[in-house]
This record gives sequence, structure tokens and C-alpha cells, in this order.
Amino acid sequence: TAIRLLVGALKADSGEVNICGYDINRQTEDARSQFGYLSQRFSMYEDLTVLENIRFFAEVRGLKSDEWLARCNEILEFVGLDRFADRLAGQLSGGMKQKLGLASALVARPRVLLLDEPTTGVDPVTRQDFWQLIIRLASPSPIGGGDGVEGVSVIISTPYMDEASGCHRVGFMKNGKIIAEDTPSNLRARLNGRVLELRGSPINLLRHVAHKDVDVEDVQAFGDRLHIRVGENKAQGVLSRLKSEIGSEGGQVDELRIVNPVLEDVFIALSDHEYSA
Repeated sequence: TAIRLLVGALKADSGEVNICGYDINRQTEDARSQFGYLSQRFSMYEDLTVLENIRFFAEVRGLKSDEWLARCNEILEFVGLDRFADRLAGQLSGGMKQKLGLASALVARPRVLLLDEPTTGVDPVTRQDFWQLIIRLASPSPIGGGDGVEGVSVIISTPYMDEASGCHRVGFMKNGKIIAEDTPSNLRARLNGRVLELRGSPINLLRHVAHKDVDVEDVQAFGDRLHIRVGENKAQGVLSRLKSEIGSEGGQVDELRIVNPVLEDVFIALSDHEYSA
């Protein structure tokens, strides 16, 4: 919803939405000339080739006939689709379709790139590959040795905290409000207490034992592991008691250690109102 408000696809109930100084509702064309947008849904023309799609968006954004081809080739090389320029968009894989969408968003050299959950539903390798492109975009002169996009600002919405941790700044949203905004390292540093990571079996027993400990403040599942949040000076005592209690109840501890908090831990703590934004 936030990204759709920024691009003008939704109207705000109150307040203003400004992109590079332009009000998206009152100065729509000026605002839209400043950004490129990649939506969650594939919005290219499947009966056109990759190059034809990029040409279409280049012409819509006002690129002249004597410059669009060079720019299209430059962008397709950057996203790794130059070898597939003549392939129909409908015949591309999911990851390649996302790259085509990214290329179309970049063709007019935007100052701001808005990406709405661009890696949802793609495989891990494709997701990593796509994020390498995003990282390059946010660095100086990533395309064409300085002739393309230079340090474009990237605003991305994502449900994946590991992706968010790679950004320069992160904003957490809950119920339509930003509850915290800072660098990933600063957000992690603001978490009260320590985090223990527990792996073993059966996991339901591990969770039950952890919840019973008086010094445990929260227990969350992370795949086959539990993250257990405790007070700042309580970690060693909880470690010792958990090992003993789990063993006495017939459980098995494969790994139990103090770990650095991840952004998921921070978001959960924020949601519990442990500290203010």
C-alpha cells in the first residue's frame, strides 16, 4: 500500500505524498518523471519481445528515437537480458520477468526507483541475483561506466528481513504506521536484552520449557531453531537452566548459544512495545 501511494496508484486519505519535491496528486506528471516503478505483478506485454517491451516504455517516457536503442541495450546488458532481447516476454522465467520489469523501470534514468516486493515468489538464487542488481544500482555509476544511472535512490518494500538488513536504512511498518526507522545496525543495537538461539528436538517441548523460565521474555521460531529473548544479565543462568530442564523432560539440545539479534528480533520487540521509535 505504501509504495502504491508513492506512485499515485492510491489516493492518501490525508496529508501529502511528495517525490523529489513534486506532489504526486497535484503535479502527477512531474512527479512520475522522477521515478521508476516495479510492481508486484508482471506488467509487461507477453506478446512482445524483451527489446520491444523496453522500447515501448522508453518511448512512453519520452526517449527520442536516436537514443532509445543505445539505452535499451545498455539496460538489458546491466540486468543480464541482452542475450534474450528477441525472446517473447511470455516465454521468460519468473526471475527473468522481474529483470525485464526492472529494466523498464530504469530506462528513463529515474532519480528514484520504487520496488514493491520484487522478490516475492522467486527462488533463492534468483532472489540473490536480483539483490546484487539493486546493490549495484545504489552505488555510483553502476550502468555504462557513468553514462547511465548514477547512485539512484532505491525504495523497496519487502517481507524478508534478511533483505532489509542489506539496506542503508530500514523502516518498520505496522498497521499502516512507521514504528521505527534507522540503520540496520542501530536498530539491532536498540534491542533490550540478549538473544539465545536453541536448536534441538522436539521443538514443541523446547518452546514449552523456554516459556516456563521466569527470565525468558519472548520465544520465537526461526525455521528449525528458537530465538529466546532474555534480560541483559540473565543469559548465562537461562542457558544453564534450559539445558537441564530440556534434558530432564526427555528433550535433546543440539545447539544453545548467545547470538547477535537479527532484524526479526527487533521487529518483534517493537511490536511488543518494548521501546519507542
